[in-house]
Amino acid sequence: MKAFRSVPPRAALGLIVRPHSRARAFTALSRAKTTRTTNRRQTFHGSFIPSRTLIYDGKKAGAASRTAPPFAFAFDIDGVLLHVAKPIPGATETLEYLQRHDIPFILLTNGGGKHERERVEELSERLGVPLSTDNFVQSHTPFQELVDRAWGDANDHGEFQSADGTAGLAEKNILITGSDPAKSRLIAEAYGFRSVITPADILTAHPAIFPFERLLKTHYAATARPLPRPDPKIDAIFVFNDPRDWALDTQVILDLLLSEGGVLGTYSPKNGRPEHANHGWQEDGQPALYFSNHDLFWSATYHLPRFGQGSFQAALAGIWRQITDGKAEMRRTTIGKPYARTYAYAETVLARWRAGLLLGKREDPAPDAEARRRPPPLSRVYMVGDNPESDIRGANEYVSPRGTEWASLLVRTGVWDKARDGEPKYTPTAIVDDVRGAVEWALEREGWR
Repeated sequence: MKAFRSVPPRAALGLIVRPHSRARAFTALSRAKTTRTTNRRQTFHGSFIPSRTLIYDGKKAGAASRTAPPFAFAFDIDGVLLHVAKPIPGATETLEYLQRHDIPFILLTNGGGKHERERVEELSERLGVPLSTDNFVQSHTPFQELVDRAWGDANDHGEFQSADGTAGLAEKNILITGSDPAKSRLIAEAYGFRSVITPADILTAHPAIFPFERLLKTHYAATARPLPRPDPKIDAIFVFNDPRDWALDTQVILDLLLSEGGVLGTYSPKNGRPEHANHGWQEDGQPALYFSNHDLFWSATYHLPRFGQGSFQAALAGIWRQITDGKAEMRRTTIGKPYARTYAYAETVLARWRAGLLLGKREDPAPDAEARRRPPPLSRVYMVGDNPESDIRGANEYVSPRGTEWASLLVRTGVWDKARDGEPKYTPTAIVDDVRGAVEWALEREGWR
């Protein structure tokens, strides 16, 4: 099956105009000949019929839109806006155009490892576009919700509360790892978690827990903090982003998943006992395990995709299956794209950002101004991504409680490569060359002028 493909980039160079430009813009319009529903989305098949579309409206930077658009965008970052640290051609102009025309968008990425504020400052500098943490969601951003409440209802895909049944982890001991666990600890503390432990803390306090590579112990000692007690009870484990030391992290995490009540250095007597539910595995107050994304690969400087956090999760789960003789799957909660929890969180962030953006641009002194200034409901969000397994699948499968449609646009500038991967496993609404082509395609579909 082939999805609707955009015209070559050269046919659409004029739509995304730079700030203060008053030039007329020309874009390409592709006429859909047939439609077919796949993956619960309408996939367009069409021939290319270029046409000139006048979208010039004389708008200057800082001017308010004439009407509030009923649509918005969600952009992945790596492979869509940036390739490693460099902007993908057209990305800056695309974001500038949306900002100038008050078309709301958020950045929705499975990346992480930096605080949202630091990451947004970095992105603003690299893209040359002012951005805000208020419309930015990275993989571990939703973990902030767990500071003062639990994800414990039946709709949370098997997630559960702290071992003692209390909601919220603000005062609980949590273990955190990632590409830089010391930095991840600071992020978690900024979120509101007050007792954050890293594998370095445990290794420094108990060197025998991982009897390999003495140099690693020296390295970790530089960032280690004293444990709150020699053998602390851990209530939750968080993988904030792609771990670097898989061996140490795997050992410590599995020790805790096999523990009695989450206490370091213990072993549950229920493990492997058939008289207990789940053969006793993870049935004795062990910590909840959270992953911030499941991306198997990501696009880096090397010409082939590199292992991501999903690869670490798969390796950990594989060892778990060996330990349990395949009698129990490893219980864990995974967020990030494509999971519904992240899309719901992102939609809430987008709705709040959109309301503030559009209401703040409209002045009306009439008594009923508030009601009339309120923007119309959000009809559609265009998810622009490079990964069929996360960006496209997530948008296709997400069912919005607000009734908002999520359309998926797959770009060719990132991890997906047709020559290597074939047709995408999850069929997008459209396949386009790049982010500029994605926005042009969506604006044409919306009849935006």
